[in-house]
Amino acid sequence: VVHVGDPEDGVADMDHDGPLEAVIHDPHCDDGLEEDDEAYDDSEREEEALEPFVQEPVKMEVKRIGECDPEADPELKDAVEGVLRLKRLLSREFDEGDERAKKRAKQDMEQRSAAQDVKVSQLLNKWGLAADSLTRHVLENLTFAELQYLITSNYSPDTHNMWKSPAELLQTHTNQVRESKGPGGGPLDVVSCFKFKHRLDILQEKMLRSLCHKDLRYVLRNYDGTRPLKEVIDEALLMDPPEDEPTLAAAPHAPGVMSVARYCRLEIIDPLADCAVFGDANLSFAVNLAQHRKVLGHVGRVIATTFENLDTLQERYKEIDDTIARLEEYYAEVHHGVDCTRIAIDSRFDGLQGSIGAVYYNYPHAGAVGGFFDGHPVVNWRHENLMRLFFRALRSFVKPGGIVKVASNAGAVGVRFSYIISSGNQNEFDHVETMPFQQWQLHRYGRSYGDRRDVYKRPGEGEQYNAQRADSDMVYCFVYRPSGKLLPRQQIRLPPTYKTMLGCADGALGERQGESEREI
Repeated sequence: VVHVGDPEDGVADMDHDGPLEAVIHDPHCDDGLEEDDEAYDDSEREEEALEPFVQEPVKMEVKRIGECDPEADPELKDAVEGVLRLKRLLSREFDEGDERAKKRAKQDMEQRSAAQDVKVSQLLNKWGLAADSLTRHVLENLTFAELQYLITSNYSPDTHNMWKSPAELLQTHTNQVRESKGPGGGPLDVVSCFKFKHRLDILQEKMLRSLCHKDLRYVLRNYDGTRPLKEVIDEALLMDPPEDEPTLAAAPHAPGVMSVARYCRLEIIDPLADCAVFGDANLSFAVNLAQHRKVLGHVGRVIATTFENLDTLQERYKEIDDTIARLEEYYAEVHHGVDCTRIAIDSRFDGLQGSIGAVYYNYPHAGAVGGFFDGHPVVNWRHENLMRLFFRALRSFVKPGGIVKVASNAGAVGVRFSYIISSGNQNEFDHVETMPFQQWQLHRYGRSYGDRRDVYKRPGEGEQYNAQRADSDMVYCFVYRPSGKLLPRQQIRLPPTYKTMLGCADGALGERQGESEREI
C-alpha cells in the first residue's frame, strides 16, 4: 500500500496506525509524535496501535511508468523510480519464491563492501549487541566513514537506558554527528549559506557582506569556485542591473544581504510563473498565498493540493467549502489526494513540466505509527525518504531559478532539518537561506494538526505543538540550479526487513509475541 498526499500540519494522524509493512509513507502531518507530545495518553496510543489499517483510497488517475518515454523525458521516469524501488524493498521478504523479484531486490539495494560488514560486526561485538537485529540495521545504513568514526570515537550506546533502545540512541547519535558537519538548522542568511557551500574564509565572507544588492546577486549566480572570488566581484562591479528581471533588479545599490533577505521574507517571486502548495491540510496557507499574489499584481496561478479527499476534509474542517470557494475566486486550482512524491505520474500535473516558479511545503511528515516516536529507526526512514523523493519529483516541474520553501521545526526528530537540506542539495536545489518562520510574510495562516483532532481543537486556540517551540520554526529556502546532467538514481534509506521488525522489542512490537506480533 502506498499512501498518497500530504496535509500540512499536525502532530500525529493516528487514523493511519496499523500493520507496519503496510505503511510506505504518509506525507501527512506536522512533526508527528514527538518525545514530549501529550496529544494522546499511553492507553489511547496502545489501543490505536492495534487498530486495523483502514483508509479510504484516494481516486487519482495515474499513468504507468512505461507510458513515459525515457528518451523524451528521462527526468519523469527517474522521479517515480525511487518510489517504486522503495515499494519493492518493502516486499522483498514476501517474494522468496519469485526469482525475478529476488533479482530486482538485489539491484534495488545499495551494494555494501566486505569491509563495511566487518566494521558492523566489530561494533556489535564490541557493544555486546551481536543479537540485536535493529542495531545491526542502523549500522548497515551507515557509510564506511561513519562506521570508522564510531570505532575511533569509542562511542557506545547506553544499553541500560530506561526510555530508549540502543538502536534508537545510535540512530540519534549518528544523525547528530552528521548534522554537526553541516550548516546547522538555525537561522542562516544568504552569505552564510554561500560561505558553507564554497568553503569560503572569513576575509571572503567580509567582501561578500560589503557588496550592494546588484553585485551580491551577480556573485551568487556566477561564482562556482573555478575562478577567484575577487575576480568575480570585480566583474560584478562593471555590470548593470539585469533588464530581463526587473523584480530582482530593484534597489540595485541597497545593502546586499539585507535586500536579498527582504525579498525572501516579503515573498517577492516571479509574477508570471505558477506556484504549487503541497500538504496544505485546511488550505488556509494557499488562501494566504493567493491573496498575497493578488495584492502584488501577479498573474501566475496558485495550485493548492491536499492529501485527504474532499469528504474527509469536510468532516474535519467545517469551513473547507468556503475556503475552496475563496481560492476559486482568486483563480487558483485545488486538487485533493495529491502525493508530492508521485506528481510525475499524476495526470493533473500534465503540462506543468518546467513551468512552476515557486513550491511550498509546510511541516512535512510521513505519518505516525502507533507505539513509536518519530526518531525510532523502525519508522524514521520514512521521513527521510519522503524528503528525498519529494525533491527528486520536483526536478521535472520547477523551472531553473525557481524557489522551494520547506517550513519545519529545527528540533523535529521526524523530518529532521538535515533531511530537508541534504535532500535538496542532492537534487540540485541549492540551500540559499534559512529564515525564522515568524519573520515570513506568509506565516499568519490557520495551522492545523492534519488529523482527526482538527475536528475539536486547532493550534492557536489554546493549543500548541507540545514538543516544539515556535521560535525554532524555520523556513528552509532553496533555488533550483540544474547542471543539465542526468543525476544518478535517488538514494533510498533502507527500511528494516520483516525479520528485523520481528526482533524489535520496542513499542507495539515488544508487547506481543508469536502470531500476534506478526499481525501487527
